[in-house]
Amino acid sequence: MATKKYTVTLPEGPVEAVRAEEGPGGFSRSVAHATERQREQDRLGEVVAWWEEEYGEVTEAELAEAERREIERRHAEPARAHRTDESCALPPCFS
Repeated sequence: MATKKYTVTLPEGPVEAVRAEEGPGGFSRSVAHATERQREQDRLGEVVAWWEEEYGEVTEAELAEAERREIERRHAEPARAHRTDESCALPPCFS
């Protein structure tokens, strides 16, 4: 991916904390990641607004169900990978 140098003004406290945690070169990577994450959140907000305009407000129960499904999906992926990884010395996961 091409890169370009920018000059921005940011609050000193959070920036210095990120620089200290990330080390050399990590600050730019962290800012790029935060920028992309914000763009994703903005797009998600647009989708939710459209959905609610079309179908009505998303209920707490629907949000809870979606979160439960996402948790199950995240836990199922490593288990599936483990079951098919022939180099793994552990016994296969139980389904």
